[in-house]
Amino acid sequence: MVSKPHGGKLIRRIAAPKTRDRILSEQHEYPSVQIDHGRAIDLENIAHGVYSPLKGFLTRDDFESVLHHMRLSDDTPWTIPIVLDVEKPDFEEGDAILLYYEDIPIARMHVEEIYTYDKKEFAQNVFKTTDPEHPGVARVYSMKDYLVGGEIELLNELPNPFAKYTLRPIETRVLFKERGWKTIVAFQTRNVPHLGHEYVQKAALTFVDGLFINPVLGRKKKGDYKDEVIIKAYEVLFEHYYPKDAATLATVRYEMRYAGPREAIHHAIMRKNFGATHFIVGRDHAGVGDYYGPYEAWDLFDEFPDLGITPMFIKESFYCRKCGGMVNAKICPHDKEFHVRISGTKLRKMIMAGEQPPEYMMRPEVFEVIKNFENPFVE
Repeated sequence: MVSKPHGGKLIRRIAAPKTRDRILSEQHEYPSVQIDHGRAIDLENIAHGVYSPLKGFLTRDDFESVLHHMRLSDDTPWTIPIVLDVEKPDFEEGDAILLYYEDIPIARMHVEEIYTYDKKEFAQNVFKTTDPEHPGVARVYSMKDYLVGGEIELLNELPNPFAKYTLRPIETRVLFKERGWKTIVAFQTRNVPHLGHEYVQKAALTFVDGLFINPVLGRKKKGDYKDEVIIKAYEVLFEHYYPKDAATLATVRYEMRYAGPREAIHHAIMRKNFGATHFIVGRDHAGVGDYYGPYEAWDLFDEFPDLGITPMFIKESFYCRKCGGMVNAKICPHDKEFHVRISGTKLRKMIMAGEQPPEYMMRPEVFEVIKNFENPFVE
């Protein structure tokens, strides 16, 4: 069966039309807080149940429990603090406030708690480092000094240039049911697909009814592929190389934290809420630089027997000249001299130089899509 939502219930925090109209007509009576794009995306994910069981931003007990125990205060597994940071507030606990993104009122929030926190402690616990060169740590250090916890109601959706590719958890669950899929494996990606990805996805699909490819759209670091490039590349791959009745593609907006093992658990929870029963955990999942071991995330899953989604650990694949195809270390007996590792960095360099990667690295149709963009990379 499609997996149960995390915490047992799919959360939906969207104001009813009459409530929304009333709030918006009185918006100048509420204290207001401007939020950035990352917090706005978090709001959207809370409202649509991607972050179930969260109904809002974390209060202090939940925040500290997540930092130190990787669980909410009710013992539900949760590894990434979803928090709202503000300047010294001009509102009080018990108030209702409006959250604005680019001057659009996005949500009403019921302020349950206002509290302070230690940024170094936040960084060390979540990222296992206090090094400001780590992008997640740098983000924490740039946060404001107060955190506000409390439930939210979404008033307006964020502008979404990729609305036609967006499915909410309530919609993917209907889709999986309509297709008759009882077991679904999810794959998170922020890259265009190469043969290594395809090998891992199809290896996982062999054991389940359906494959759910869920690219992450949102703020990325310099050198990452642009969102539209990733979508178009997967579209062409689906058209030519994936069975229509056993694979589907939908995007999710999310700001990467680059928190390695902790974030791998968070990604699995998000896909559980979409209805997936299995989740592919890659090499150095959600890592950056060399802050985490290549398979450190795999070990962390052992600490969550109650996660409610099955991780699929598939060793990194490579092309073996002797086997004549994509394989991994578990199934290939040949020496490393016959192995060609498919490196995303190497592929990027080839693409930047206008050089077509060999077919054992990347499908020619995917390369065609990429080269048709004047600049496929984030600058």
